[in-house]
Amino acid sequence: MPARRRGGAAWVRVRVREARRDRGQVAVEFVGMVPLILLLVAAVWECVLIGYAFSLAGNAADEAARVGAVHGDGPCRTAAGKYIGGAWNMTATCGKAGDIYKATVSLKVPVFFPGLDIGVPITGEGGSALEKED
Repeated sequence: MPARRRGGAAWVRVRVREARRDRGQVAVEFVGMVPLILLLVAAVWECVLIGYAFSLAGNAADEAARVGAVHGDGPCRTAAGKYIGGAWNMTATCGKAGDIYKATVSLKVPVFFPGLDIGVPITGEGGSALEKED
């Protein structure tokens, strides 16, 4: 007895019924994946903000230390604030440590945008050789 081939009108009707059963599957999968994709995007954005905060704090501390080595504590704090916006909740400490003038800048870790923070500080430290005038 020869092997029977699937084909013809009966086979087409079976394939049409199977296709109708799968209608909307892509929409259901898309709706199920959207929250996961949004959560992943939010996590990546938060990592970018944390990295940017480290960069800002380090740069501000370096600039503040350079200014402080020449002009003192007041201009040091002003120089640190010059490079960081008010939404980052910055605090700066400046002072001498031997022959080096050190500046420490602290920022709060932002959540989704600067200004909304969780209270965890990110610190950047900078130092510069003291300028001695004769």
